[in-house]
Amino acid sequence: MSENKMREYYAQRAQTLEKVYQKPERQQDLREIQGKVLDVLKDKRVLEVACGTGYWTERFAPVAASVVATDYNQPMLDVALAKTYPEGKVQFALADLHDLPAATADQYTTCFAGFFWSHVMRDDQTSLLGHLSKVTGKGTTLVLIDNNYVEGSSTVVARTDLEGNTFQLRKQEDGSRVEILKNFPTDSALRKKFGPAVRDIRIFRNTYYWMLTCILK
Repeated sequence: MSENKMREYYAQRAQTLEKVYQKPERQQDLREIQGKVLDVLKDKRVLEVACGTGYWTERFAPVAASVVATDYNQPMLDVALAKTYPEGKVQFALADLHDLPAATADQYTTCFAGFFWSHVMRDDQTSLLGHLSKVTGKGTTLVLIDNNYVEGSSTVVARTDLEGNTFQLRKQEDGSRVEILKNFPTDSALRKKFGPAVRDIRIFRNTYYWMLTCILK
């Protein structure tokens, strides 16, 4: 699907997007992954990309040293800006990841992206890792969290393309349906893709979520 279609979909979903975190069967796993995020981001200077509604920003900001949270979708940022954060610690910016300037020396120690990697086309992932290294600086820790596919809980995969990207049909607020890119990589696929661009890859999974940490080269 086109980038504009993806942007329109999430703009429509801004007010209701966080309902996905309310699924009863996911609560224990959600608490577990949140605890791991807080541990790894404690006292870090964080660049958050694709922050969306600020759901994760709100949770890790109290333990981080500082946060610059970015998204390219103003309706999402409007929701994020309405939340409460530690005074003077969090900045929000309307910005496309691909247009972010290179970091100044020691500006960031960590880059965080929640539920973003699954929306990146497989052919674009290598170049994106290189771009993140330029934006945040070599030696920065990259932290990704995302979904596992769980039969009966996840939206059914509707289509797989020739490159192995998988797509779901999502219902919009106006009742229409739109095809959304949503990949569910295995550990081996993640290690193969990340291996040339990073070091010290660590992957954790529970039933519903996975987390990857690594150091950008």
